[in-house]
Amino acid sequence: MATTAEPRTHIPHDPDSARDHGAELIAERRAFAEEVTGVRLTSIARSAIEPSETRANIENLVGAAQIPLGIAGPLRVRGEHANGDFIIPLATTEGSLVASYSRGMKVLTLAGGVTTTISGDAMQRAPVFIFESARHARDFVDWVTEHMEQIRAQAEATSHVARLLRIESFLANKFAFVRFNFTTGDAAGQNMVGKATYAAYRWILANNPNVRGAFLESNFATDKKPSHVNILHPRGKRVTAEATVPRALLMEQLRVEPEQLVRHWGVANVGALLSGANNNGLHSANAITALFIATGQDVANVAEGAAATTYVETTPAGDLYFSITVPSLIVATHGGGTHLPTQRECLALLGCTGPGTVNKFAEIVAATVLAGELSLAAAISSLEWVSAHERLGRNR
Repeated sequence: MATTAEPRTHIPHDPDSARDHGAELIAERRAFAEEVTGVRLTSIARSAIEPSETRANIENLVGAAQIPLGIAGPLRVRGEHANGDFIIPLATTEGSLVASYSRGMKVLTLAGGVTTTISGDAMQRAPVFIFESARHARDFVDWVTEHMEQIRAQAEATSHVARLLRIESFLANKFAFVRFNFTTGDAAGQNMVGKATYAAYRWILANNPNVRGAFLESNFATDKKPSHVNILHPRGKRVTAEATVPRALLMEQLRVEPEQLVRHWGVANVGALLSGANNNGLHSANAITALFIATGQDVANVAEGAAATTYVETTPAGDLYFSITVPSLIVATHGGGTHLPTQRECLALLGCTGPGTVNKFAEIVAATVLAGELSLAAAISSLEWVSAHERLGRNR
């Protein structure tokens, strides 16, 4: 009697990373997926990325998912780190998005550019320590302060880049939530600070007799989640972008008066409050996501970065002042996916390769966010929003 062969159930894999990212195993995995699903993977197989370059970025590699890439701008930025006119690479599948950002960038550049300011920089890991009582937890906070230099030495010994800025303690019940804040150079630094905090965590456990239990991460760093603590205390860079747009320019280019945008912003604040949104703007996630994909950032960090706050007013001269603060913008110009070939080219377009460029990149991202906020706010107020999507954003 003939028997039916058992279907293959395990994805082909080799524990040796070099062999696992070799052409033979990649092709075998694609064949496995095709066999199991019946779908031909001809487009996925075509990629500009050398498989060996992805060894630290992905497992079970089969190819690449490619996103259309457009350019917007030029955008004039007048920052402390970014100064000049920039061509902005945006990777997206949303029609009308690049056009909208280009429109906002044109107006801001004609208005003299976007002023950008970084007012905070830290990456966190947040252990929790458990005690017999709230009083022991309170006393532990004093103990941490007294032993700060020993804790810092343990943490910074793990890296030539990570520097421990401060430790913030938050008490609840009999728990001490301890938020370690580091600078991490041009890297985003989540893994870096995890390693550094682990060394400090082990030293604390070995030297404080009152600790009854602990976890290295308490969910208080709120990694890749929006949170109030990351709005008040930056995770990544805290960046503000602001500009003043002359009334005549606004009316000529965007067909709205400053008063219309100010009124719209005030009403939208009520809508944001009623909905429980963590952002009183319009679509900061669009700029951040499109730039993150283009430049090899960890896209999940949009969760923190999108919690932006906008402010608008009419100046005494009748012009429009428009600003946005991105409180937790986690970006890198080194490490992660920033070394991949197309991502590196996009960073090069911005002049953000090499040491000491991460703050420049953060300012460019924030300025791009402002351009998108201005363009969409004007489109909604002038009733051009739907018609623009109909014209540019639909495949027929």
